[in-house]
Amino acid sequence: MGVAPLDGWPGGMFANPVIAGLHPDPSVCRVGADYYLACSSFEYFPGVPVFHSRDLVHWQQIGNALDRPSQLLLPPQTPSSGGVYAPTLRHHDGRFWLITTNVAPGGGTAVFTATDPAGPWSEPVAVPGVTGIDPDLAWDDDGTCWCTYAGIEQIRIDPGTGQTFGPPRRLWSGAPGAQAPEAPHLYRVGDHWYLLIAEGGTERGHAVSVARGPTPGGPFEPCPANPVLTHRGTNRPIQNTGHADLVEAPDGSWWMVLLGVRPGGGTPGWHVLGRETFLAPVTWVDGWPVVGDVAPDMAAPPWPPHPAAPPPTRDDFDSDRLHPRWVSVRSRPDESWSTMDRAGWLSLRAAGGSLDDPAVTFVGRRQQHPSCRVRALVDAAEGRGGVAVRLDESHHYEIEVGDGQVRVVARTAAVRAAVATRAAQAGPVRLRVDVLASPRGDWHPRQEPDTLRLGIEDADGVFDVLAELDGRYLSTEVAGGFTGRVIGMYAAAGTVRFDWFDYEPTEHGAAQGSSTRAGAILAP
Repeated sequence: MGVAPLDGWPGGMFANPVIAGLHPDPSVCRVGADYYLACSSFEYFPGVPVFHSRDLVHWQQIGNALDRPSQLLLPPQTPSSGGVYAPTLRHHDGRFWLITTNVAPGGGTAVFTATDPAGPWSEPVAVPGVTGIDPDLAWDDDGTCWCTYAGIEQIRIDPGTGQTFGPPRRLWSGAPGAQAPEAPHLYRVGDHWYLLIAEGGTERGHAVSVARGPTPGGPFEPCPANPVLTHRGTNRPIQNTGHADLVEAPDGSWWMVLLGVRPGGGTPGWHVLGRETFLAPVTWVDGWPVVGDVAPDMAAPPWPPHPAAPPPTRDDFDSDRLHPRWVSVRSRPDESWSTMDRAGWLSLRAAGGSLDDPAVTFVGRRQQHPSCRVRALVDAAEGRGGVAVRLDESHHYEIEVGDGQVRVVARTAAVRAAVATRAAQAGPVRLRVDVLASPRGDWHPRQEPDTLRLGIEDADGVFDVLAELDGRYLSTEVAGGFTGRVIGMYAAAGTVRFDWFDYEPTEHGAAQGSSTRAGAILAP
């Protein structure tokens, strides 16, 4: 077992992360030449994005496993960073199996199945006997299914009915005294069963360790080189590496998908995109997995790349359905949105009064690039709303139009303020947000990770900046939690309509057409 030569891949390199933005806790499986991957989705609906790839590098979202209210209930009391945690995706006996935990009132662990990973997925099969998060599924040679979960504990289950058998048994839980042993995955490789876990917490101390034993229940012998992966105590640009899964390629090479973050700015470093999915090569030495480097540019797999469509930048809302990349906060009632009320426009009907409200009507997509430009043409003649950059109810920036005004609103913890106001022109208004990552060369101890410019764009593309805001307040290090930024459209009153929404990655400083008008600044 090993990594084959890099024949057939132009340049022999690929870029990490392989799935950017808020796509943490990746779980991967292979069926023939096809790879499928699922991620956590927390308080967003639909839940559990599902991706397809032919090369582990180019991934295309093909759906969301939990796309019906009957599959995923996230009541308003669900806290931000609650909801759907750490799915495991497997293929067994001709079916795809997904197990995950909904950390919400009335939630719990459940199994879902599908013959096509793009969906539809089944209704949930509750597994009340599994009491921990991060559940894993593995089948023994005789067909017995084992569920291993954070702790680290294991119990035999019938995944078709949700029944459990006997009490859970405690397994190997990593280094003595290590924080948060979690994210277990169990594999049969050769004559051994391997138990892969994360430990050290999901912050800078995150790590991956492994043990092996003769049976799914052990006894497990820890790898003498544990942790087999960690970036703690380093100055590498990718940090918090952990929560991993392994997959074998058709040529016998092995690969690891894992989460990590890209912090920016000064001390302590702020990550704003959430935890993302990275890829690393794996070799086997003396019966143990050895994980290669996790770097922004990596040696590529040995098989030719699968042609990938360019990343979507614009949605004109010409379909009666939304693309699976669009998510809402906790739910998306049918009465809250439509692309048919006005053909070619997305109409949003307000439920909550602002982004502070857990029931806000919001449709957004994950921010996936450190620097990007977002624009939308908004008609608020019947209401009030606009474009928002959201981390949670207490941390968001937005530019909205309504009641004859355009205004920029900033919510940071207990402070909510309108930091800029302008009279609105008659008719639809083109709102714009530029996110500009701070160059590493400009580093100083209190350097912000990025700045956000919010304003109005005219028909010629000239950007009138109404406010420039410090991005650190929309970061995990400030707000806490497990998520990253989601940028999208919302309605705070009445009905607000959006003709199109455009998301475009940019190089730092590429705020083309920006005016030099001084905006309000929210500084540390």
